[in-house]
Formats: sequence, structure tokens, C-alpha cells
Amino acid sequence: MGDAAENDTLGVLDRMTSILEAFDQDDHGLGISELASRAGLPKSTVSRLVTTLVRQRYLERDGRRIHLGLRVFELGQLAAGPRDLRAASLPALADLRTATRHTVHLAIRDGRELVCIAVLRSSAAESTAVRAGGRLPIPCTALGKAVLANSTVREIDEILSVKLDPCTTRSITDPTVLRRQLDDIRGGRPALSLEEFRAGVSCMARAVFGPAGAVVGAISLSGSADGFDADRFDPALRLAALRVASRLSQGASGAV
Repeated sequence: MGDAAENDTLGVLDRMTSILEAFDQDDHGLGISELASRAGLPKSTVSRLVTTLVRQRYLERDGRRIHLGLRVFELGQLAAGPRDLRAASLPALADLRTATRHTVHLAIRDGRELVCIAVLRSSAAESTAVRAGGRLPIPCTALGKAVLANSTVREIDEILSVKLDPCTTRSITDPTVLRRQLDDIRGGRPALSLEEFRAGVSCMARAVFGPAGAVVGAISLSGSADGFDADRFDPALRLAALRVASRLSQGASGAV
């Protein structure tokens, strides 16, 4: 393949990726104009590429609305790291939800964000839970703080060295304050987000560690800020994180 043809192929892949990444968790289908605006591409280009992506099942049409297709979901399930962590975690997550009657999330880091890979909702969680596959900011969430506190100094500096955008009026945007919180988390306290991500919702989290001792994700409990009792639920949360780490270690050693 010549350089010109290769560059053209890469350009098409970049444009297709821009279209797929234009969707977010709150979308209920997008029109061509909205897709083009979000992807930063001409409508004619988006219309042509959408036709190809629909044919390949990466997108689906519902009248004039476009949705992510089944093939995207299928490929997502093949990602070994998230799949294995989720499988190892589900029994502990289910017991944690039963014990606390709060919504449980499991998330992993992806650059400057988290990706939620499992959600077990409480009966009253419709407006508080993030869907599986949804992305979360690191500094405003308990999950993010739990992961970041157990990351390297360089990774912490990368996150806190740029302007921190608030999610609510209670979000902490002062890096010095956040660094003190990270120190407390490393000292054994749970990570907390008290209405910092969503007004009226509080959350607590603990990191999950892999067989090599590195942080691989975090588990959280979330619920209404009114009466949220972190001290009461922390033992159950801590136990859940330890159970997941144990199962990951057993998997790494070949135990069934």
C-alpha cells in the first residue's frame, strides 16, 4: 500500500472513530446533523460513513435517529481486562448491594477519566446511578479519588496539574485540598464524594488491587446525600474490595 492510500485509509478510520465517539450516555439517538456537529465533520461525510457503519452493525437506524449498534457491544465484551475484572467482582458487588441497599459501581481508569464497567442499582437508584460504559471524571468522584490515590506520583501530577472543572458547586477544584484527601485515602480512609459529582448524591469508594499490587479499579457505594453514613458501610465496602482482589489473585495463580 502506498503512502497516499495508507493515509487515506487512516483518515477514514479517524472519521469513523469520531462518529462512534460522538455518542454519550444520555443520548437516545442522534440525527445526522447532530452527529456531524459533534464529530466535527461535514454532513455529507457523516451520512456516507453512517451508511457503512450501519451495514457493519456498528450503528443502527431508528427512523432518522442513529444509535450505537450491537456490534459495538459485542466487541466491548471481548476486552479481556475489564471483562475479567467484572467477572471476578460481580459476586462481591451483589453481596455489597444486598448488605447496604445502595447502588454499587465498579470502574477502571482510562486516561483522565473512569469507565464504569458494572452497575448494580438499588431500588431507588434510577436518578443516581451511572450506566455501565459511562465515563466519569476522576477528581469529582469517589471512584476517581480511590484510583488516583493509589496511582504513581507522575499519574497524580498529570491529573492535578491542569485546571480542574467542577461538576457541582461542591466539587473540589483546589489541587492542594485534593492532595490532602489522597493522602488520607492512602492512609486507610475511604474515598468520599459528598455531592461533588451530582447534587443530592454522596458516594464512597475503595480501590481494588491486582495480583501485582497495582490498582486496577475501584468499587463504590452511592445514594442520597441525606443520611449517607460512610462509617456504617465502610466495613462492607472494604470487604468487597478485598474479596475481588483475592479472586483476581486466585485467577492469576490458576486456581478455580
